[in-house]
Amino acid sequence: MNITLKEIAKKAGVSPSTVSRTLSDHPSISLQTKEKIRKIMQEMEYEPTTTALSIKDSKTIAVVLPVSEKDSFENSFFLKCIRGISLFCNKKQYYSVVITGASNDEVISALDNLSKENKLDGVILLFSIEQDPIIKYLQSEGILYLLIGKDKRKPSETIYIDNDNISAGKEATDYLLDLGHTRIGYIGTNTTKIFSAERKSGYMLALAERGIPISQDYILEMDIIPKSDDNRLMELLSMEDRPTGLVVVDDIFAMVLDRTASKLNLRIPDDLSIISFNNSLISQLATPQLTSMDVNSQQLGIEAASQIINHIENPYLLPTKIIVPHFLVKRGSCKELTEDGNRP
Repeated sequence: MNITLKEIAKKAGVSPSTVSRTLSDHPSISLQTKEKIRKIMQEMEYEPTTTALSIKDSKTIAVVLPVSEKDSFENSFFLKCIRGISLFCNKKQYYSVVITGASNDEVISALDNLSKENKLDGVILLFSIEQDPIIKYLQSEGILYLLIGKDKRKPSETIYIDNDNISAGKEATDYLLDLGHTRIGYIGTNTTKIFSAERKSGYMLALAERGIPISQDYILEMDIIPKSDDNRLMELLSMEDRPTGLVVVDDIFAMVLDRTASKLNLRIPDDLSIISFNNSLISQLATPQLTSMDVNSQQLGIEAASQIINHIENPYLLPTKIIVPHFLVKRGSCKELTEDGNRP
């Protein structure tokens, strides 16, 4: 009886695509995994057929959203990235499949099913978090992947597309400093999310360069977007020496801040200046419109698709790292202070 790739894969505990890549000595498969698979092939007396040796890629790229019940679909950053990926994949005649789930296990299961059916050539992760189990799975299976963001653990071995978030955070803070603000706060998201941690680093760097002490009371990091009043935001804006300006990690969090400020009868920008990130439609619909850092979300997606396809078609390329430029869009949510710290 002829032994199949699926039988080899099952015994090795890997996907058929991993076995297929081992047959072609693909560099994405670790030496340890290759040796394990080759040993099983010998034990099972497997002889690769011409078909097995010439299996063609399915030209399918999985695009993975962050694990969430629905928040990912409410954030225009991800939608713009997906649009950029789709535009480039369509041009190159690749399929793009969007994957998400309520847990990491759900996402991994979906990826595993695609891989076992030999319908997965590469994966684009639209996010970067520390100790990500999805990345651990991809590495163990030898599946080619790309991050929009950075991998802190193995940066030299990872293909990634990103903004210079430290520089962007610093530029946003410098803008408020140049308007005369010295009591500036930062509102970010979960500290395991690398982009938020880097924007916070840029915020702290800007203050340090101007000799302004960093107050931990002015820094607030939230795991999720509050759906109702957040006590920590209320406390921050109710302080006697509250911040006069805030750098906010994205436009959605900025709107939560705007809602809280309104309930405390604080006017933007007269009582509080806000600068946010992503330059989404939300920033343009706000009253006043938000000053926001445009991170070129669609271009991030285009570059991500371009690089993953380049590495699929040229498997011996070294991991590439591309930084997409950002730019500040100035609107009405920031106002200049006088030298004595009061409104002009």
